[in-house]
Parts: sequence; C-alpha cells; structure tokens
Amino acid sequence: MPETNLTSNLHLLLPEFLLATLAFAVFAIDLLLPANRKKLLAWVSVAGLIGLLALALALLWGENEEMYGGLIKVDSYALFFKSFFILLGIFIILSSVDYVGKHLSHPGEYYGLILFSVLAMNVMAASREILTAYVALELMSFSFYIMVSYARYNPRSNEAGIKYVLIGAFSSAILLFGISMLYSTIGVTHFADISATLANAGDASPALWVGLALILVGLGFKVAAVPFHMWAPDVYQGAPLPVTAYLAVGSKAAAFALMLRLFAEAFMPSIDDWQIIVAIIAAITMTVGNLVAIAQHNIKRLLAYSSIGQVGFLLVGIAALSETSPLASNGVMLHIVGYSFTNLAVFVGIIAFFNMTGKEEIADFSGLADRHPFLAAAMAIGMFSLAGLPFFAGFTTKFYLFTAAANEGLLWLAGLAIVNSLISLYYYQVEIRHMYIQPAPDMEGKLEPASAHNPHPPPVGGGAEDASRHSPTPLIIGVLILMVLGTFFVGVYPFPIVEALDAATSAILPGAGS
Repeated sequence: MPETNLTSNLHLLLPEFLLATLAFAVFAIDLLLPANRKKLLAWVSVAGLIGLLALALALLWGENEEMYGGLIKVDSYALFFKSFFILLGIFIILSSVDYVGKHLSHPGEYYGLILFSVLAMNVMAASREILTAYVALELMSFSFYIMVSYARYNPRSNEAGIKYVLIGAFSSAILLFGISMLYSTIGVTHFADISATLANAGDASPALWVGLALILVGLGFKVAAVPFHMWAPDVYQGAPLPVTAYLAVGSKAAAFALMLRLFAEAFMPSIDDWQIIVAIIAAITMTVGNLVAIAQHNIKRLLAYSSIGQVGFLLVGIAALSETSPLASNGVMLHIVGYSFTNLAVFVGIIAFFNMTGKEEIADFSGLADRHPFLAAAMAIGMFSLAGLPFFAGFTTKFYLFTAAANEGLLWLAGLAIVNSLISLYYYQVEIRHMYIQPAPDMEGKLEPASAHNPHPPPVGGGAEDASRHSPTPLIIGVLILMVLGTFFVGVYPFPIVEALDAATSAILPGAGS
C-alpha cells in the first residue's frame, strides 16, 4: 500500500491508539494515588472508555476501508464489535469496583489489564489476516492469564492460572502450527486470498486440510468446545469472580467475532468440507456442557459448564453460515449480545452475594429471595433467559440460531439444541429453587469477608443469613438493573440491534441479503 494511503487513513485507528494510551495512563496514575483513593482508577477507566465509544461511533460510522495492505479492515462489522467490547469493558469494571476493594490488591494493574484485553478484542474483530488475528488473540490471552491468577493469596486462583497458561500455550501452539501448514500449502494468510485459493483448490494437498483442522482445534480450545474444554471448570472456579464473568463473556465473544469473520471471509468456499465437522462439535459441546452441569454444586463450575453449552449453541450458527442468507451470522452476533446481558445479570448477582458473604456454593443461596428479593429476581431472570424461555433474550437469540440451522438442512442439530435447552432449564431451576423455596441454613458463626489482607474467610454456613446483615452497594445494583433491562430488551424488541447486525453481516457476507 502506498505511504500516502497508509497515512491518510491512519486516523481510523485512533480509538485503538487512545485505548492503549488509556491503559498506560491508568498504570501511571496508580503509582501516584495513595492507597485510600485507588477506587478513582476504576472511574478513570470507565470515563476513558465512554469517551472512546463516542469517538469510535463518530469517527468510524459508515467507514469501509482496508489498512496496512488488508491486515485490518474498518467496516460495520468491526465497529459493531468494537462498540460491544468497549461497553463490556465498562460493565465489567463497574461490576469489579466493590470486589476489587474487598478482595484484591493492586487495582491499577487489574483495570489496565482489562483495557489491554479490550484493545486485543477490538483488533481481533477487525483483523482480515490470520497472523494479525493470532497476535491479537495472544494479547487477549496473556491479559486473561494474569487476571485469572490475580488473587495471588488464593491457592485456587494460582492453580487456575497455571492450568490456564499451560492449556493456553498448548492451544496456541496447535493454532500456530495449523497456520504454518496452511501457509506452506497455499502461500497466503489474508482471508480474501485464502478464500480465492480454496475456491480453486481442486485436488489440494492433504496438508491444507490438516492445517484447517488444526486451526479449528486451536480455536476450539480458546472457546472451550468439547473435547477441548477441560480447562474451563477449574479456571472459572479459581479465578476472581469478576474475571470469571469477563472470561465467560468477553473471551468467547472475541473468539467468535474472529471465527465468524474467518469462516465467512476465508473458509466459506470449502463449507461442504467443514460444515458437518463443526455441526458435530456443536452437538457434542452443547450436550456434554448441559449434562455435566447437572452434577455441579459450585455456582461458578455450574456456569462454566453452562458456558460450554452456550458455545455449542454458537457453533450451531457457525455451522449454518450461508453466502446467501444473513440469518446465521445475525443469529451468532445476536446470541453473543443476548448471552452477554443474561450471563452478566447472573454473575453480577453472584458478585454482589459474594461481596456480602464470601460464599459461592449453590446451597449458600438458600433463602436469598427472603433477604434480597431483587438480587434473587435478577439472577432468576438471567437463568430463565439462559434456558431460552420466552420474553427473555435467550429465547429470541436461540430462535434465530435454530431457524438458521433448520434453513440450512441441519434439522437434527436444531432439534438437539432444543432438547439441550430443556435440559439446561433443570439445573437452572435447581439454583432458583434454592433461592426461593429452600430455607436458609442456620448461621454457624459470624462471617469475616475475604480481603487482600485476609484472603481466606472461614468456611462457615448460613450464606443467606449473612446476606441479611448487608446490602449490595448502589453501584452494583445499578449495573444489575441495566443487565436485567438489556435481557428484556433483546428478548422483546431486538429490532434496533438486528438492523446493526444486518449492516455487520453485509460487511463479511456481501451476498447475504437483509
């Protein structure tokens, strides 16, 4: 690309440059603030992200330009996910403020890592070259490796961090090996060039298909698809609660933003070769995730397997991609949005409960509705939405995905997905039964919440009794209200979002009509 073109549109990357600057600024401000004013770092981060969201919308609206010779594209698809990831970063930081103050030290590094992970997600969504996407994926992964093990005085957090690093490094090696085999066979790494080569592949070398298979395996590890999911339950349980929420929503949304563009722009010509493979992985993933979730007693492990089941639903949309229909692509993106509101509603409720009690076992939530009705109601709404009941986000988003699968001849997969939604309703109702029907256990002692100085609270009973002594802060209640409203909005009136999704789909599948 000529230098004049390179510099003339460099302003289109201004949100990314400023986001990196904001992360370094948070690190620097952290050095200057006294210990009793560290909470200001969260508000600096939130204010910066709000400004960047406004800048991105004003600067990038309607743009459709390639940069650096096609490595990155600024289009409606990238703008949609940039806006989504910035909003997600804002909500995660707001949800973390109370938790970080009580349970974690060094908040500056924590908020800075969230900002760097948002930067990586933005680049992943805009990448149109596989090595650029890989570098962005690794930046996101490195941020999560640190955040998972951030509670350094908690042995479970340290164990989770070690497991995540080892499995993450292994999956990255597989992904990079697949990319190398792809490049050695066809000599290109840009999505458009890969698509053109696959369209004329004919009798391609077996190494090409092995490379594509290894790329699929590497991405399967990143999204915790079965049988590459073994790291997720332990990592979810050991990580600090806001990090678990961010990992469940953010990492999956970013990985699927990359997968959707990769499969739509690069691998679409060979859809007959990979569609059935992705469909089978989707079927196994949703079934294993939902069945194993039934046996869980820890709320974070239950949501880990629930998240694995949701990955299966998203893979249904990938398997149902079509060059002529936007339904599957729209369904994947809409499910990401709806799942984010829904899952955060549940996780923010759990964070509020943990801040009050230091507990996270399912039985600890017994009697919660009597002590904190709104907290229990918000979590119940989120779980009903995850199960796909009408009037909630999960019903609308699953309807899109399952209809897309049926339209592409994958009726068996759509039917299996419906059965799995019914299975998930059972284990969500177990938690709801504890909150609304089970009586609170007797309090065995006064609970002392964990903190950075006292990271191991005594394992006493009576979670709901202890919760009655305290109330969630107005900040976390405000975030919870926004998540509940978002869950209803996507479920009842998703049309404004669908219009944005149509524009995003047109950017990656030009032949798909609205």
